[in-house]
Amino acid sequence: MSDWLDTVKWDAQGLVPAIAQDAASGEILMVAWMNREALEETARTGRGVYWSRSRNKLWRKGEESGHVQTVSEIRLDCDSDVVLLKIEQLGGIACHTGRRSCFFQKLARDDQGGNRWVTTAPVLKTPDEIYRK
Repeated sequence: MSDWLDTVKWDAQGLVPAIAQDAASGEILMVAWMNREALEETARTGRGVYWSRSRNKLWRKGEESGHVQTVSEIRLDCDSDVVLLKIEQLGGIACHTGRRSCFFQKLARDDQGGNRWVTTAPVLKTPDEIYRK
């Protein structure tokens, strides 16, 4: 039965944004997109599955890197247009840059009173170490 999927407000491309949040710490690790198939598979398997807009195909998180997401809870926001996944990030790396979270850049004031982005988290593994070709 997929009635629950009909509640989601999919965009014109049939996608919905999905936030991956560490279930233990509450830290936001990444944001991606899901289509119906990705959300259904995530619910069925308990593993984070997304829609890759750049590759135009399903992306099973960790299929290349080994950094799988185990999903403990799926939530839908009040407007039914954003999905929240509470996850355990196996391997501790969610970002393709090799960092724990994709949100590693923080806006900070510079000495001249302007703004600049500051990197706040180290690379745990380089992309070359993660994505062996």
